[in-house]
Formats: sequence, C-alpha cells, structure tokens
Amino acid sequence: MSDGPGAAGGGARRCAVLGDPIAHSLSPVLHRAGYAELGLDWTYDAHRVPAGDLAAFVDALGRDWRGLSLTMPLKREALGLADRLTDRARAAGAVNTLVLEDGERVGDNTDLPGAAAAIRERTTLPLRSAAILGGGATATSIGLALLDLGVTSVDLLVRDPARAAETADLLRARPAGVEVRIGTLDDTRDVLADIVVSTIPAVAQTDELVVRCGAVPVVFEALYDPWPTPLAASAAGRTLVGGLDLLVHQAAMQFDLFTGLPAPLEAMRAAGRQALVGRSTA
Repeated sequence: MSDGPGAAGGGARRCAVLGDPIAHSLSPVLHRAGYAELGLDWTYDAHRVPAGDLAAFVDALGRDWRGLSLTMPLKREALGLADRLTDRARAAGAVNTLVLEDGERVGDNTDLPGAAAAIRERTTLPLRSAAILGGGATATSIGLALLDLGVTSVDLLVRDPARAAETADLLRARPAGVEVRIGTLDDTRDVLADIVVSTIPAVAQTDELVVRCGAVPVVFEALYDPWPTPLAASAAGRTLVGGLDLLVHQAAMQFDLFTGLPAPLEAMRAAGRQALVGRSTA
C-alpha cells in the first residue's frame, strides 16, 4: 500500500485506536513496542470516541496522521467514512483499520486474517462446524475467517436473534452452501461444534453457558481483558485461542499497512503479555 515510512512522509507519524470504552485497549502497547523495535519515531495513542462521533474525529485529523485502529462500537460506522474499501472489509461489513494515505481513507479489516492466523497458530485440527457466541462485527469477521478455514456450518447464539440478522446474511453470502443458523444464548442444549468462539462480555458467560460448551474441542475467546474469562478458564485440556492471539495478529497486519514495514510480531506479543501480567498483579 505504500513504499514504507519514507514514502509516507519521512518524519514522525501519528496513529491511534478509537472506541468506547477504550481505556482497556492493549493496542497502544503493541504498536509502540513495534515502533521501538524498528526505531520508528511514531506515536500511537488511545482516544475515546463514542458512536456517532467518528466522522468528526476523522475530519479533524492533520496530514501527520497515518492510520486508525477501530474497535467497538465504530467498526460498522467506519464503513461510510472510507473512500475505498478492501474486499475483506466489504465482505465483513466492518472496518477495523483506516489507512490515511495521500488524502485518501482506505478501509480494511485485519480481524478476518488475524483470526485465521491466530487459530492456525494454535491448532491444525480440521474445522467443519462452529458455534459463535454473539452476532456483532467481531463475530462476523471471525466467522468469515472460519469459513476460509473450511467451516461449512455456523450456529450464531445471541441474546436477540434480530440483531444477528446482518451477520448471518454476510456469512451466507461468502461461500456457496454454508449453513448459518441463529439460536439463543439461553438455550438449554449442549453446544456441539468443532470450535466455539465467544465475542460476548465475560459477565454474559454464565455457568450454564460454559457447561454447555464443555465438549467443544477448540475454544476461541476473543476477549483479552479480563483474563481469563469463564469460558477460557474452563478450557483446560482443550485447545484455547485467546484474545491476545487475535489482537497481536490483527495489530501486526495493521502495523504493516500503516508503516509499510514487516511487523516485529514477537516483540509486539511479548509487550502484550507483559502488560497483561502487570494488570493481573496490580
């Protein structure tokens, strides 16, 4: 997308993560660790931007800004602010990355390839069926990643089935023949799948829900704070893909897009782990 930092302006550049809430975000830790590892004089901060305020924030940015990472509740709002969307952002119906290049806003989605990389880093098991807890933008991106990995059957388990309709439609539109069903989180039946993915808050992971997921061999917990969540804590003896795995891989891809340089993945991962340890002992 660029020829590197020199082509992007040659001096210090600014990036940030936006969302609401945002104080918990590890993105500044990861990106700053990458800058330090490569000797880049760049900054990366966190800004609280509530739903509806994204356009005003982006419109006010100066030419020294290079990229934005977007988290809840802004991923779908950002679709309308991009001058150009990548195929994966369009497929996901969500933008978690805005690259600011020569006056153009390019909307991308690194959650999708980041999720695939995180899963395959932890397991090579064949995956054909998936249960996803939650039906928002993150559920869509991880669901699409699972389809790319061979999943052909997806159960979306949500509080309000009507709110999962957009995610279900986006998943059904990706490959021919995928089966997507919408159910409720308070169903009493056991969850039967090759992988269960949680995109819901830790407080929504009731004891009953965790028990219902107990036979699924691969657990993907998209959260990293608080850690472990009830679902992650129950995964002993099973394959666990954690929120930090997802965050590191998608952040590394953002780093590549923003700087034009290969991200120092392990340095970023180490910084994230250290930060989480610090929070757990604080």
